Amino acid sequence: MVSNLAMKLRQGTRKSHTMVENTGFIKCFLKGVVDQKSYRKLVANFYYIYSEIEDQIYANREHPLVSRIYFPVLNRCHSLVQDLNFYYGEGWQQIVVASPAAEAYIKRIRAVSQSAPELLIAHAYTRYIGDLSGGQILKRIAQRAMSLAEGEGTAFYNFKGIEDAKQFKAIYRQRLNELPIDAAAADRIVDEAKRAFKMNMVLFEELEGSVIQAIGNVLFNSLVRRRVRSSADLASLEQRLSN
Repeated sequence: MVSNLAMKLRQGTRKSHTMVENTGFIKCFLKGVVDQKSYRKLVANFYYIYSEIEDQIYANREHPLVSRIYFPVLNRCHSLVQDLNFYYGEGWQQIVVASPAAEAYIKRIRAVSQSAPELLIAHAYTRYIGDLSGGQILKRIAQRAMSLAEGEGTAFYNFKGIEDAKQFKAIYRQRLNELPIDAAAADRIVDEAKRAFKMNMVLFEELEGSVIQAIGNVLFNSLVRRRVRSSADLASLEQRLSN
């Protein structure tokens, strides 16, 4: 049985993907406006979310459908721990907690794992394929925006066990297309992927306040510098005129 699930997921989540890209946080990120305080909160939330995804996929690794997309090489938790150590220090576990949006996301992952494990496929697709597709671009943006050296705070984007991301995604999509499911099951997985995109959107919306504040601080400091320069120029002019 050929489900064409990969194509259905791509087409079915296109609008959801666009909505996520239009959140203030992502729009700012793509334009190179990245506030480290907000970014490290995102890293912390991702740690808790990926921990749950990876725990639940592992718990269902022998499930007839989940087993087809079980690729430990995709796991992000170890990389996220490296980034948390960079941003918060080794005592990060005593500092960071999952945000309300992350908690809701985690709760949903746990629920589908218990009631309909095949829906975990939607969560894996939403996060991992996105990470592989745009990860390197986002990594470069983060490095430039936060003045990070190679290897500092961006381990999340490094898939060391995957030499060719394009080839790996082709294999992953083939696995999706070959899943022995009917149209109704495929539709349920697509609907769950839409829900996952929505939860990601809420996650990013939580961070918009911090980004707006950071942009405001940058603009304020820029205006202050301009006023200082203008005052200095005025004082210099007055001194020349008095002489």
